[in-house]
Amino acid sequence: MENKGVLIGSIIFVFTSFILMIVGLVYESYRVKQQRLLVESIVVENKPVAQAALRDYSIYKTLVGDDGREMVQIPEGPFTMGSKDGDPDEAPEHQVYLGTYYMDKKEVSQAEYERFVKMTKRGKPFIPVFEDDQAKILKPELPAMGMSWADAEAYCKWAGKRLPTEAEWEKAGRGEGKRRYPWGDDFGSGHANVDGDEDGFKYLAPPGSFESGRSPYGLYDMTGNVAEWVADTYGEQYYQKTPYRDPVGPEDGQHKVIRGGSWRETYHNARLSKRFQAKMWRTDTTIGIRCAKDADEPHADVKKIKG
Repeated sequence: MENKGVLIGSIIFVFTSFILMIVGLVYESYRVKQQRLLVESIVVENKPVAQAALRDYSIYKTLVGDDGREMVQIPEGPFTMGSKDGDPDEAPEHQVYLGTYYMDKKEVSQAEYERFVKMTKRGKPFIPVFEDDQAKILKPELPAMGMSWADAEAYCKWAGKRLPTEAEWEKAGRGEGKRRYPWGDDFGSGHANVDGDEDGFKYLAPPGSFESGRSPYGLYDMTGNVAEWVADTYGEQYYQKTPYRDPVGPEDGQHKVIRGGSWRETYHNARLSKRFQAKMWRTDTTIGIRCAKDADEPHADVKKIKG
């Protein structure tokens, strides 16, 4: 009789344990499901913020220069140049009015610059210092760099273009507003190639690699990758006396202006209003080319740009 009671008790214990295990599994499954639903709701809520809407650049015309490269039309009108929150030579923030002009959609690549070198018998770019194997930055698809200001000017002239003025460069990058970067006021991530490899590139990136970093007119890499020579002579206090219409920089000076930051710069120094200066003969792995062209020159290849 005692053994029978023990047997019944064991059966009840096993059955109860089984029931509790089932209940526990059901509860755990419910809890995991609720957590997953919570996470999904958070992702759905944040998704529109994380993914910026693609901009439409089809309203801006384009043409093809003599070097076979696409250029975007920057329409006539005023824009805000400089910054009241930047370095002293960026002030004062002021209005500038520019006529219509065209600007290269992308930075000149090494393959494109090599064609210019071969056709003109001009010297190849010179890289004085690079801490790693130069083969890592000497690739046809990467942006051209290592040319002097005179070399950059010669390339643009050979292509039937010219170097942009400092004002033209800044308007092409920021549009008519006061944005700090081509895409807006916050740097974020994945918009440009600056110092570090968090953006996916330790050194140079092929021009046009950052779709979300395009300027209001659809230009690529106006922040980061390589900085770019412009036509102007540098003047620290030039903004205090710059003309309203089509400024071209001071007549005299020892340095030329470089704009756009580079793959070596911090995001702070990659601001669109940031001004750099260098001797005309300087060559560096951080300086490249983007050309401009007057809009009043007739051209048969004008078309609509595809965003």
